[in-house]
Amino acid sequence: MKIKIFSMIMSMFSLTACASCITTDDDPITENPVPDSTPGTETGKNGSVLVAYFSCTGTTEGIAEGIADITGASTFRIEAEEPYTAADLDYNSDCRANREQNNPKARPAIKSMPDGLDRYDVVFLGYPIWWGEAPRIISTFLECGDFKGKTIVPFCTSHSSGLGGSDRNLHSLAPDAVWIPGRRFAGNTAKTELEKWISGLDIKFDTDMDYSKFPLSEGKNGKAPTIRLSSGYDMPVVGLGTYSLTGDVCVNSVKSAISLGFRKIDTAHMYGNEVEVGRGVRESGVPREEIFVATKIYPNQYGNPEAAIDECLRKLDLGYVDLMLLHHPGTNDVKAYKAMERYVKEGKIRSIGVSCYYIKEIDDFIRQVDIKPVLVQNEVHPYYQDTDVVPHIQKLGIAVEAWYPLGGRGHQKELLNDPVLTEIAMRHGKSVAQVILRWDLQRGVVVIPGSSNPDHMKENISIFDFELSDEEMARIAALNRNEKHDWY
Repeated sequence: MKIKIFSMIMSMFSLTACASCITTDDDPITENPVPDSTPGTETGKNGSVLVAYFSCTGTTEGIAEGIADITGASTFRIEAEEPYTAADLDYNSDCRANREQNNPKARPAIKSMPDGLDRYDVVFLGYPIWWGEAPRIISTFLECGDFKGKTIVPFCTSHSSGLGGSDRNLHSLAPDAVWIPGRRFAGNTAKTELEKWISGLDIKFDTDMDYSKFPLSEGKNGKAPTIRLSSGYDMPVVGLGTYSLTGDVCVNSVKSAISLGFRKIDTAHMYGNEVEVGRGVRESGVPREEIFVATKIYPNQYGNPEAAIDECLRKLDLGYVDLMLLHHPGTNDVKAYKAMERYVKEGKIRSIGVSCYYIKEIDDFIRQVDIKPVLVQNEVHPYYQDTDVVPHIQKLGIAVEAWYPLGGRGHQKELLNDPVLTEIAMRHGKSVAQVILRWDLQRGVVVIPGSSNPDHMKENISIFDFELSDEEMARIAALNRNEKHDWY
């Protein structure tokens, strides 16, 4: 996503320094620091915006959450490797906070940096005012990350101390970033005031991608292009489906697919092959972070979703899951999804979505959850085109993925011998399967054809050297029979 900065606000507010006025909830004081229940984690709807903040007593955290709620941003709490105690913040003594602030070179170690910092275009950076400056831990944060080309929007919290030059003093620590003048907020600042401030920044937040159009010109045979999900993570538009692949066949199929350029693998609890998929990824020789692994939990697991998610993580043994879906609607599906949301906050799942949800189902569902699904996986093929459902989901800012893209069990032979598709394929010197997969992609539908045959795999990811004309797309659209090949 591109975040466009239309104009820089050169002078937003009249701000004065107050280097010794320390009388606020979030300045060095003698209260007990507020513990963070989920340190160093991110969650949000707008994958291009991050709110990073340091907060000892909760004031900065409250403002940060308000900004994230307005912008749909992810949040990241900056945590000291050695947590601050109440004694550390007792400014009337020779406390740790005072010693750090008196030493411009002090750099308190931090627990972690945001995962995938490169995907954020705008970073709101929040901190309390400590003796007229940002706490030195903010300097650590800026020096530990690459902020080149990013827009940084500082904000501080204080009931009396001004922002002063605290934001400008940070510029040298990220000189290649675009800095917007900062803003001070009191802890009780109303949300309407935050909204007014954000709207005046002249930053355009593109919260939803156009999932009806994929950047297919960026792909090449053997390397599918990616789309950015609303979670902020990139996902290839072509993957390997592993339904019916078991044992060593599954392991070797995953390894073959990855060697041929596939970087997305789809599995599910119901397939009974998560162990083999994880092994194939680990043995592929390609770094884990380059492989996008998706799985699904089944309705009979929704009653105890934590156990289901833990089982999935254990079987895959990949450290985290890139995408987890609910396999079908069912009793306790909202409960299961909310459990997945908690695992997102813990960094164990990166993106979440659903499968077999249509217009009514998805509209009802998203009103009950906090994190919008990044993807809906439905049955889609030329004989069942989901013509109303696909654009509806895409307009919600949710990607659509096709299972059974080639027709499914017992129906694939008929589809691959369809005379219209055969004629179009011959015209392009391609197979019917390649034409179908290209048709999906040109509709903005992700595909995950399954195969254990390396020749077929290579064929399935070699669909970026031709394009279907509008007339050909229309002819394929006319094949729709609304003929569903599975029960849901």
